[in-house]
Formats: sequence, C-alpha cells, structure tokens
Amino acid sequence: MLVVTRPQPQAGQWVAALQARGQPAVALPLLRIEDDPRFAPAVAAAWQALPQTTLAMFVSPNAVARFFAAAGAAGWPAGVAAGATGPGTVAALLEAGVAEADIVAPAADARHFDADTLWQQRLAVRAWAGRRVLIVRGESGRDWLADTLRQAGAAVEIVSAYRSAPAPFEGAALQTLAAIADDPAGHAWLFSSSKAIEHLAQHLLPQHRRCALATHPRIAATARAAGFSTVIETRPDLAAVMAAAG
Repeated sequence: MLVVTRPQPQAGQWVAALQARGQPAVALPLLRIEDDPRFAPAVAAAWQALPQTTLAMFVSPNAVARFFAAAGAAGWPAGVAAGATGPGTVAALLEAGVAEADIVAPAADARHFDADTLWQQRLAVRAWAGRRVLIVRGESGRDWLADTLRQAGAAVEIVSAYRSAPAPFEGAALQTLAAIADDPAGHAWLFSSSKAIEHLAQHLLPQHRRCALATHPRIAATARAAGFSTVIETRPDLAAVMAAAG
C-alpha cells in the first residue's frame, strides 16, 4: 500500500490516479495549506504589476492555486512567462488558463524537477539585467533561485501566497496512521516534502519507518536521517512512482 502524503487536494488526486492504474494507495496528508490574510495585499499588488514582469515563478501547485484565487477578472498578461519546477505545477498553470507557450519548465524527461534544473535548462541562457521577476511561494522556502537571478541582474520580488502547517492526526488520519504502524512492512511512503517527513517523525516510531519514496535527493536525505530503512528516489510522475513502489 502506497501512502500519499501530499497536502489536499493533491493527495486525493494522486490516490485516485494510482488506484485507477491498479496501485493500492491511501491518502495521509502530513501538511495542510492555509490562507493568511496578511499575504493578501502583496498578492494583489503582484497581480497589478504582473504586466511589467518578465517571469512569474511558481514553486508548487498550491502557489498557483492561491495566487490565481486573487486574480479577480484579470487574466494572464501576454508576454509574461510563467515558471514551474515540475509537471504538477505545469498542470496547475494550464488549468488556471495560462497558455502552454507561456510556461517555462524543465524538460519532461529531466532527472530532477527543481529550481536548479529550471535554471540550467531554461533560464540561464536568458538576459536578466533589468528584468523584473516574481517568485510566488509559501511563507518560507529556498532562496537559491532568487539569489541566482539577482546575481544575473534581475530585480526579484518574493510573494508569499499561503503557508503550510503540520496536519493534525485525528479521526480518519489517526486510524490510518495506526493501521500503518500495525503493518509497516506492508506500506511505502511517498514524500514530496522534507517538512512532511519531519512532522511524521514526531508521531511514528523508528521501527515503523520502513520504506520511503522521495521525489528529490534533498527529500531522500531527510528520509534517511529520519531512520527509514529503505529510501528510493523517484521522479514525481505516476509511472515512475508506480515503478519505484514495485
């Protein structure tokens, strides 16, 4: 049984897609995505300045959802590139109405989907001096891409559109966690966040941490540090995850 730990609604979507392909799966979101009214003025201002922006970079599908929730009647401005680090964010941008031609993302066969790969494959060859870049993310995050773009001469603004918090273990989630603890060898965990692993480690005994599938090397390192006896790195797409789950 594969345990999908992404926040909702992505966890439910992944479970449905996996089950449709014959892979047993259950959703156990370890983080939840929350709005914060303190972020609203900055998000609104970012929408107003979007036509003067060269690149708006989205770190996750949740960043897309929360940013576009504040769009009102505004549509995506022509000529503005929408950056994404992976296929999930690309899908969210397409669903939000951004034209495929405006989306900048790593190649579909990239080994890793992250800001480093996006820079190397798509952004490093561009001229950034004097260009305006917007990065839409959660309350905190990695600053590597922002720092790299600034070094290349871009004016970078970081806007927080949401915050993530540990999901409580209660009700059905608590029952699912107990069932996994009773049969740790029968479950593999799918992680797309190091924060999720850190939260789980506070509630799951080391002897119950068996197999982890991690969608990035940094996440895999966190899983090993948390005591998972088997850690498998996998690309964050259904076929790769199913192959890794065996």
